[in-house]
Amino acid sequence: MIDYKEMEAAMTIKLDDELPEKTVFQEGIRRAPDRGFRLTKEQTELALKNALRYVHPKYHDVVIPEFLEELRTRGRIYGYRWYPKEKIYGKPIDEYEGNCTAGKAIQVQIDNNLNFDVALYPYELVTYGETGSVCHNWMQYRLIKKYLQAMTDEQTLVVESGHPLGLFKSKKSAPRVIITNGLMVGEYDNIDDWEVAEEMGVTNYGQMTAGGWMYIGPQGIVHGTFNTLLNAGRLKLGIPDDGDLTGKLFISSGLGGMSGAQGKAGEIAKAVAIIAEVDRSRIETRKSQGWISQLAETPEEAVNMAEDYMKRGESTSIAFHGNIVDLLEYINKNHIHVDLLSDQTSCHNVYEGGYCPVGLTFEERTAMLADDKEKFRGLVDMTLKRHFEVIKSLVADGTYFFDYGNSFMKSIYDSGITEISKNGHDDKDGFIWPSYVEDIMGPMLFDYGYGPFRWVCLSGKHEDLIQTDHAAMEVIDPNRRYQDRDNYNWIRDAEKNALVVGTQARILYQDCYGRVNIALKFNELVREGKIGPVMLGRDHHDVSGTDSPFRETSNIKDGSNVCADMATQCYAGNAARGMTLVALHNGGGVGIGKAINGGFGLVLDGSEEVDEIIKSSIAWDTMGGVARRSWARNPHAIETSIEYNKMNAGTDHITIPYLANQDAVDAAVDSMFK
Repeated sequence: MIDYKEMEAAMTIKLDDELPEKTVFQEGIRRAPDRGFRLTKEQTELALKNALRYVHPKYHDVVIPEFLEELRTRGRIYGYRWYPKEKIYGKPIDEYEGNCTAGKAIQVQIDNNLNFDVALYPYELVTYGETGSVCHNWMQYRLIKKYLQAMTDEQTLVVESGHPLGLFKSKKSAPRVIITNGLMVGEYDNIDDWEVAEEMGVTNYGQMTAGGWMYIGPQGIVHGTFNTLLNAGRLKLGIPDDGDLTGKLFISSGLGGMSGAQGKAGEIAKAVAIIAEVDRSRIETRKSQGWISQLAETPEEAVNMAEDYMKRGESTSIAFHGNIVDLLEYINKNHIHVDLLSDQTSCHNVYEGGYCPVGLTFEERTAMLADDKEKFRGLVDMTLKRHFEVIKSLVADGTYFFDYGNSFMKSIYDSGITEISKNGHDDKDGFIWPSYVEDIMGPMLFDYGYGPFRWVCLSGKHEDLIQTDHAAMEVIDPNRRYQDRDNYNWIRDAEKNALVVGTQARILYQDCYGRVNIALKFNELVREGKIGPVMLGRDHHDVSGTDSPFRETSNIKDGSNVCADMATQCYAGNAARGMTLVALHNGGGVGIGKAINGGFGLVLDGSEEVDEIIKSSIAWDTMGGVARRSWARNPHAIETSIEYNKMNAGTDHITIPYLANQDAVDAAVDSMFK
């Protein structure tokens, strides 16, 4: 038998020895839908015992019925009783307890991810993407905070799918936190087995930045969305390199976490944007934050408003409160030209509420999810078919459609519409329409090393953010490439565009040299006492952060797009080089089994040690992905790798591929298959 007194004496970091009062939920805050209860009796026993591991046995009789009720009615044990009674938000770093700067900095990040203004379903720990969670339950949240408060700069906290495994002696140059989320063994790496594991409380969907605690609200994706739209215009609409999208119509759907950036990005690119959204609360959130300018209740009203702005040569963003299929079918019927078209609903979770069937209100969708999942699934499939058919018609009339990396086309394929397959028999070569990475972001940005660099001013002072904006502008040479000019203009106008939601954070696409030089400049400002400490990071959706054949690696054509080496090496390399936090997740953005993605956080404390970490780790984090793209024979990545080898002779060296003569290859293969 286990001696509880001995165990208590051995466990000095644990939840407070008191039972919190039950949580009173604030009205008007979005709640996650019932995820469904599908466990066997034996699995239910495991789920209950797993949650009780965090709670002293003297309280078990009280919480057992509560936990079972949460599991039965919500599909998860969230431990609502442990939800903090004080407001959760990313406070200034000096207001947190801790024995090292990193421990306090990471607490800022976690709390920002759960801020009511930032999180999609804050009571259920979901930051964005319908299921992307900081951790699995509120006991974990509290225990993680305890560990971060106790941590020194010679210890590392290990977090496995939301569970703080423990604090271990390491060294100052090692990561302070190492996180993994949702890494299922191959045979079980599918949504059904993952769902059972999630209900039992042993896995967590980290998305791309939620479970790595580096989400900064819709600002975290807005620069990438802006780049996507602007470069789509250059690629497909004849927009000059120094032009914008004035007079062009962009249509998409979704105003949740990442998708909430679409309207704002469209406006900054000078387009007229209509974004469909079925959940009125998400529209109201984005409108109150200034990320959406107009509201339309009918397709006709939305289109009339858009046409009026286009005639005047003015940009605006319009939220259509309704289903995207209804909007597109109206547009198609009335022969209205759409320049750019996409979708950014949570199709990685298409049958669990990430995509709303046409004909249902948001409230009806939520009720049917709980009451009749089979009927819901059938309605989703029917809607996907209508969505597919109307896009086909619009594309035939000259619209440029691109998949926004949300598993939209994969969901259509999985619903039984094999016509969307590019090769006509499976999904291995992608689909008939391009991923935005395949056509736009890959060749025009990722192959050069440009990706979503971001930072958070941990002091909470807006004046620190302004100083970092100006410091970044000093580093960027707008005459070097058109990408640099775009990025210079972006950071120049960032304050005017009012991008901050939550902590004082910024997003700025940069290549290897830009990231390293900006980071060194920021660390110098911290060292000189001109700004407080800064947390650097990026979206895992980046040059080297993610292996995902339908998104990040969709422009890698040598067959390795289905391999997860790049993200794993990125994660391991960042840990070896001393990033403050490293994270490796399964499924971000496109769903379980469809991606492996890794991210980082680096605290700039002004030290010279951090200067050295910047030089080695940020260069590796970016150029590891460029090297992979170069080896796949991507021309711009080869050019960038050649330049890198010349500039880093004697320290770094990337393997450059020899290129085969296509005619010779074709002739040889043709003769073999005669």
